[in-house]
Amino acid sequence: MGRRRPQEKQTISNVEIFDIAEEGKGVGRHEDLVLFIDKAIPGDIVDVELHRKKKNFAEGKVTAIQQESPYRITPFCPHFGVCGGCKWQHMSYEGQLKFKQQSVDNALARIGKVDTSSMEDILPSVQTEYYRNKLEYTFSNKRWLTNVDEEVLPDSMDALGFHVPGRFDKILDIDHCYLQQDPSNDIRNAVGAFAKENNFSFYDLRAHEGALRNLIIRTSSTGEIMVIVVFAYPEEGQVELMMNYLAGKFPTIDSLLYIINQKRNDTIFDQEVLLYKGKDFIYEEMEGLKFKVGPKSFYQTNSRQAYELYKITREFADLKGHELVYDLYTGAGTIANFVAKSAREVVGVEYVPTAIEDAKVNSEINGVHNTKFYAGDMKDVLTAEFVAIHGKPDVIITDPPRAGMHADVVARILEMEAPKVVYVSCNAATQARDLEMMAAKYDVVRIKPVDMFPQTQHVENVVLLKLKEVI
Repeated sequence: MGRRRPQEKQTISNVEIFDIAEEGKGVGRHEDLVLFIDKAIPGDIVDVELHRKKKNFAEGKVTAIQQESPYRITPFCPHFGVCGGCKWQHMSYEGQLKFKQQSVDNALARIGKVDTSSMEDILPSVQTEYYRNKLEYTFSNKRWLTNVDEEVLPDSMDALGFHVPGRFDKILDIDHCYLQQDPSNDIRNAVGAFAKENNFSFYDLRAHEGALRNLIIRTSSTGEIMVIVVFAYPEEGQVELMMNYLAGKFPTIDSLLYIINQKRNDTIFDQEVLLYKGKDFIYEEMEGLKFKVGPKSFYQTNSRQAYELYKITREFADLKGHELVYDLYTGAGTIANFVAKSAREVVGVEYVPTAIEDAKVNSEINGVHNTKFYAGDMKDVLTAEFVAIHGKPDVIITDPPRAGMHADVVARILEMEAPKVVYVSCNAATQARDLEMMAAKYDVVRIKPVDMFPQTQHVENVVLLKLKEVI
């Protein structure tokens, strides 16, 4: 059988971009086709080359801009367009906020059938650069070449940076990243240079070999720094050589750790973390509360904006001091401990056992004595028996992962009939789906989007629901 001839690429001229999709692509239309166009912004008029075409929609890329959107700006990062992060860098922050609010509005109204007329303005992030407290870099011996014509020697194919979208085995070597504050860039560049000078092999993701695998850097609002070097198959003496170099070069590192990960995947949650210097944790702080952050701990990656998000959550809960609060998907108990002083008791539930241990420690170090934490699958833990033992909640705070809440969890919330539910979400579409299921017993009374991730399409949203009065 002969090879199928590749389809001839179709180019469409003067496509007006009128909307933006959930994944951040511009939306246009041509005849009966809806077009999803990478790096296009509402207000642009562009020429588009289609690379994927279905019956009712197609995907494409911009080949020429005939008229620029008033929201289009020049990206500040030289890696923009190749690196998979900061996909909205070419849009003004004013535009980003507008379209994030619009995306929440559309999802809630279209999917959840929610009346959004009283939605409050999105809360901007004070920091639009250097706002992340955690970055994970990957070592690779297969560097992504940004210029196909450049002459590259075999020994210069090593890279330390981020995955190229759609290519699990290709890493873009990063010179400067605008996501994390100093000394993040200095540490990464120094590690990469030292590794090359001392002939460390960089990881081969296909062959599953090489000495250096990942570099994780955490910084905190308290000024503390954690660095984790993940090795795969180091040669004798290489672990000591690298760790000793880091300890001497960057004496301000508070927690210097390493891991030997020889699994096929990069996750470290099932790996032993070894302490080289300092302590095995750093602290975050909010309103005098300290939160212990270990190498495997979950903590909101925008520390400053997380504080604003939690203040809104607490405001929506409007606690008077006598309430029993259920904090679902509590993680490391950050919200639970943050609101505990305003409640009689807070009961937190979380799937990850190590996160629950963090939550208990965070209560202990802050002298919080009115919290209880339980680990397990939410739909299995949150049973009628659990509620009978701990009591019917006056307020439920729920902050599920992007997939939203399991239908059984929603059903249990409806059975409990707490007077108030505060729903925090990082995915307005799944939040809207859950809100529609809750509409039988609850009214949405407040909606407040919060921008946690500038330069990206992602947005958090907080919704207050109140139990309907029985007539």
